Amino acid sequence: MIPFSPKPRPNLLPKPAALSETTHRIVFGGVTFHPLMSGALYAPELSTLLVADLHLEQGTSLARRGLYVPPFDTVATLLQLETVVYETKPHKLIFLGDSFHDDKAQVLLEPAHAMRLNQLTSERDTVWLSGNHDPSVRQSTEEYVLGPITLRHIPKLNHSGFEIAGHLHPGASLVQRGVHLRGKCFVADHHRMILPAFGSYTGALDLSNKAFDGLFEKKTARTWFIGRAAIHSFPLKRVM
Repeated sequence: MIPFSPKPRPNLLPKPAALSETTHRIVFGGVTFHPLMSGALYAPELSTLLVADLHLEQGTSLARRGLYVPPFDTVATLLQLETVVYETKPHKLIFLGDSFHDDKAQVLLEPAHAMRLNQLTSERDTVWLSGNHDPSVRQSTEEYVLGPITLRHIPKLNHSGFEIAGHLHPGASLVQRGVHLRGKCFVADHHRMILPAFGSYTGALDLSNKAFDGLFEKKTARTWFIGRAAIHSFPLKRVM
């Protein structure tokens, strides 16, 4: 079995911000969360790490459709996942769906990659939510309740309680000090939060897209924009 490696390999990915470097806190449903540079969300009081949309084996899926890209997405995503798990040391790890790019991806994982993923998930309590890309992933469930918060892959428009979801890959565009910036982001109001996609090949859907219509109260919602070296928080209306 390939041993768990806490140190990132050089020239693949920048090291995600350690928890001690994180300055933002999101109090949601009475639970304090830390948004991390990797796109993961950590709840220290619950020792729980939330990760959305890894899309493992996205490269091989694209290749089957004739779109050839460098086949390094899975190893890069696993490396980043190993790093953030090592830094936060969660007791519980929750995947919010689309962990695999399609249902075939689970069997297409290289044995070495599968062992790394199995080691990460077997060493802690792991919950797999099913997504629209991977409806049959492992022993998955459509929803999971974390305290007062319902976790699911696709946000439910008429949900009346607290909800954390993925699926939409939120991103934002803004001009800061004369420089145009675009990147992944967290977005939340008092009742709903959507995480950015964690996968190394996943893009970002601008928050102005109609897919976000009706999901957030624009007057109170905020975004947490993942910059090159830090996370920056802005009112939602600033980036729409």
